[in-house]
Amino acid sequence: MPNLKPSLLLTGTALMLGLSTAQAAEYEWKFQASETAGEPSFKIKQEWADKIETMTDGRVHIEILPINSVVGPTETLQAVSSGILQGHMTDPSYFSGQDPAFGMIGNLVGAWSNPYDFLEFMKHAGGEELYNELAAPYGTHLISAATFPLESIPSTVEIDSIDDFQGLKIRAPQGMVYNIFERIGATPVNLPGSEVYTGLEKGVIDAADSTVLSNNDAMGIHEFAPYPLYPGFHSMPMIAVSLNKEIWDGLPEDLQVTLETAFDDMAYDLIARLKEQDIETLQALNENPDVHPVDLPVAERKKFRQAAEQEWAEWAGRNEMTQKIYDQATAFLKARGQL
Repeated sequence: MPNLKPSLLLTGTALMLGLSTAQAAEYEWKFQASETAGEPSFKIKQEWADKIETMTDGRVHIEILPINSVVGPTETLQAVSSGILQGHMTDPSYFSGQDPAFGMIGNLVGAWSNPYDFLEFMKHAGGEELYNELAAPYGTHLISAATFPLESIPSTVEIDSIDDFQGLKIRAPQGMVYNIFERIGATPVNLPGSEVYTGLEKGVIDAADSTVLSNNDAMGIHEFAPYPLYPGFHSMPMIAVSLNKEIWDGLPEDLQVTLETAFDDMAYDLIARLKEQDIETLQALNENPDVHPVDLPVAERKKFRQAAEQEWAEWAGRNEMTQKIYDQATAFLKARGQL
């Protein structure tokens, strides 16, 4: 082997060190999501984390973890604030016990006729600013608000009217959706989303407020709940894509802009892809003789919306922030002829 000049050896070593440095992420974060690893929406979030790594030339690496990986779903707010997690992608309604305003902005049940109205409210009508005003004292910063298409309700019994909710044991997270189901006569049961499958299988619950049709089908829920309500009409929870506030404040502006742009794009991608998957799932379920999707009549949907509006007004008076959210959201809906 020929002898190499010291200068060449030094140059080669420097190049190797330079490659190692380039390959190491400047920022490595763990984000906990609110879905199980097998759900289509979880996989979409993972894809976007990979895209962000590419967009930042490897400076940012985000590991997306499924629900309950590090802490329970109601505990991610504190975990992000304290640095146990660096971020989360979750429904703020889980934090209603800490402040009812999280439940109100996280899931203003029955308000949104489609997910794009919600994104418009959050991104262009003051919703994100309100959320960050609420979240700042908890040490988190909202990068972007995302959501799903309107959720389905998988049920073990057929539901053809609002009256059929009387006495129905339905899974619902804490927050406004829980209270509205109580208002229409159901018996809500506070279970995390990860326990919906076993709850339906074992008869602990009769139905569930549980994500979109395609996610439910991917989890095998329709084997035990063959009467899914679809299209959805009730719940369309926000996905708060949030980062520890101290980390956010310390980021250079170029990375802040990249993260905001990427997660805004993810919000629209989630809606489009899940809607397509829901349509494909519905077609398959309609061909399955053991599953019977139910489209709730317009008059019954209106009854639910009327009950929801009563609940919004009740929640508005809970504190200053719930009133702010109520005023801004209802002004938005009235201006568009939706209230």
